[in-house]
Amino acid sequence: MVNQYQLKNQFELTIMKRSRLLIMLAALALLAACKGKNYSSSADTTRSTTDSILNKTRLVKTADVSFKVKDVRKTGEAIATLTDQYDGMVMHHQMQSEVRQSENVHLSNDSVMLVTAFNTTADMTVKIPSEKLEAFINQVNRMGIYITSSKVDIEDRTLDYLSSRLKMDNRKEFVAQQKKGKIVVKHPEDVLTVKDDIVDKQVSNLRTDAEVAYSTIKLSFHQNDTILKEIIANSDPSAYNIPITQRIVLALTAGWNIFMDIVIGLLNLWVFILAAIAAWLGYKYYRKRLAVR
Repeated sequence: MVNQYQLKNQFELTIMKRSRLLIMLAALALLAACKGKNYSSSADTTRSTTDSILNKTRLVKTADVSFKVKDVRKTGEAIATLTDQYDGMVMHHQMQSEVRQSENVHLSNDSVMLVTAFNTTADMTVKIPSEKLEAFINQVNRMGIYITSSKVDIEDRTLDYLSSRLKMDNRKEFVAQQKKGKIVVKHPEDVLTVKDDIVDKQVSNLRTDAEVAYSTIKLSFHQNDTILKEIIANSDPSAYNIPITQRIVLALTAGWNIFMDIVIGLLNLWVFILAAIAAWLGYKYYRKRLAVR
């Protein structure tokens, strides 16, 4: 890791030297292009702006680290705590689990053991003060079992910053001359477009300053597949049938109950039975009387 950061520091120094040379060439080109009675004042303004920007090189640092950990949830909590200790901010934190495979193991008629294998991963985006970037990455690397990939990028925004600043100054001067009547604009909406462009340049440079002050780090980490065992109720209704012996006993009991219900039902009809017997005896008596005659 020491050799990596030594090379990175040498790379930053090289960028700064090249940036200074390019900025000086750009300033000379701008000075050579200036003409008219305002040559001296415009040149002084451009030189002053260039010198102020040259004194502070705008280097935007970003990092991307992917690693394996023992516990994704605990690692996410540890990174959030570490970010707070380094005066940073957690901009994004997402944890998700994906089921790899699941299987039901029947324990009894009414219970099943659900065995699930799932993988857990997490993604985080944090912002750390640029001067603390190296120390933060070293701390994060120690949390992993091993590092899958680690990348640090440095982008020099000095020339872009200078271009936006000079263009913004030119537009401000244009608006000032338009207000004084030195420049006549036929279409008022053109002035509004220039003012909006000034705002865009200002916001762009403010965004660059923020990205220079705080480095963005994207973290991606995962763990080994986890096996989870759960005892759950059997969701198959057909598995809840009782044993055959109990079913035979229940069938005999049910048959006896039906027979007794029939007997009880007949007993409830005793009046009708007696009436039927009386009617039948009366009919036989009537037949005998007819036969005697």
